[in-house]
Amino acid sequence: MITVKDTVHDHIEIDGVAAALIDTPAVQRLRHVKQLGTVQLVYPSANHTRFEHSLGVYHLASRALDHLGIGGKRAERIEAAAMLHDVGHGPFSHNLESLTHRRTGKYHDDVGELLATGAVGEVLRDHDLDPDRIAGIVAGEGRYAGLVSGELDVDRMDYLVRDAYHTGVPYGTIDTERFVRELTFVEREGDAAGPGGDGPELVLDEGNVQTAESLLLARALMNPVVYTHHVARISKAMLRRAASDLLEATATTAPELRRMDDHDFLAAVRDCRATAELSRRYDERDLYKLAVWAEYDDVPERVHEADRETEVALEREIAEEAGVDREHVILDVPPEPSMRESTARVTVSGEVRRLERQSPLVSALRTAQRNQWRLGVYAPRPATDRVGRAAADVLGLDPDGLVTEVRGAMPTTLDEFE
Repeated sequence: MITVKDTVHDHIEIDGVAAALIDTPAVQRLRHVKQLGTVQLVYPSANHTRFEHSLGVYHLASRALDHLGIGGKRAERIEAAAMLHDVGHGPFSHNLESLTHRRTGKYHDDVGELLATGAVGEVLRDHDLDPDRIAGIVAGEGRYAGLVSGELDVDRMDYLVRDAYHTGVPYGTIDTERFVRELTFVEREGDAAGPGGDGPELVLDEGNVQTAESLLLARALMNPVVYTHHVARISKAMLRRAASDLLEATATTAPELRRMDDHDFLAAVRDCRATAELSRRYDERDLYKLAVWAEYDDVPERVHEADRETEVALEREIAEEAGVDREHVILDVPPEPSMRESTARVTVSGEVRRLERQSPLVSALRTAQRNQWRLGVYAPRPATDRVGRAAADVLGLDPDGLVTEVRGAMPTTLDEFE
């Protein structure tokens, strides 16, 4: 058994297949992939990694399995998946995932090949575990996969608390002990069970609507102040541009990029002439500035629906109208607002219900999330005014509806969102 002192969960005891997996190269690589990517440019202490997060996910999964009375090979499969759930992440975590997915067809939870080969595959087979089955659990497939990859998963529980701790932001605090204690599986039938037929569904036990709401509220509050902070978004967009330019200018392939860690990637963009300036700006925190910061309802539908090819064409058009080089314009259109946690299941009066059906808080938070959504156009400081005017014209934005400054948090009440 291995005992690790953790900043969030205190002492974590690691045994069995999970202990054997820790020293594999795939898991050790996660020591060099930051959990929050570029958020450290906003919160300097946010330097925690996917490695320590994986230990936390394993810990919470083990606690939940004990509470649920699940043991034997079934528990070993879940614990292995918990330890391995992030090995598919590329450098800077989610930041480059959209780029690598377009070129490889793989997201970070597509880990079948990684688990079947090398040291990880050997460890799993030595413990009589099928790598393909473990990869399926990571991807959300299988009878108890919801514990690791679902609406109430231990992954979400750990990263919210861990991210709040390391940024110093208090909004991500949730009672993980209560969550683990109140989780239960119920049998479901028919279409609700998915393609695998009848199967168990992970829910919160009777009387825990507020427990589920706390998870949703923590995520909703962390989103604008941490995950989508404008400085974090600008720096992420600059690294995505650098990664795209790196693939175009060198022999580096998308699968190779996907297996880099943060240090590998930064070294690669520093050494490439086509990306050296973006690299310098990132290293020195000489970031692009906001030229446009537009609210959801002020952005035309055609821009909301634009694919990557269309976005590139719009960047070129904005640059041409503004009279700047194309590389000095970055268009950043976030995904549509979503709240996956709202589909979590809770037990009310003996009936399993979706949280969104039971909680009036869901509607308010969805409205707040839509109100927090922003389209960004970024450019070097001397060009921001020209690029902003050109972007408003090219994208069809109402200049009067643009957010011209990023303000600090302001007090509000939920009745504003009714």
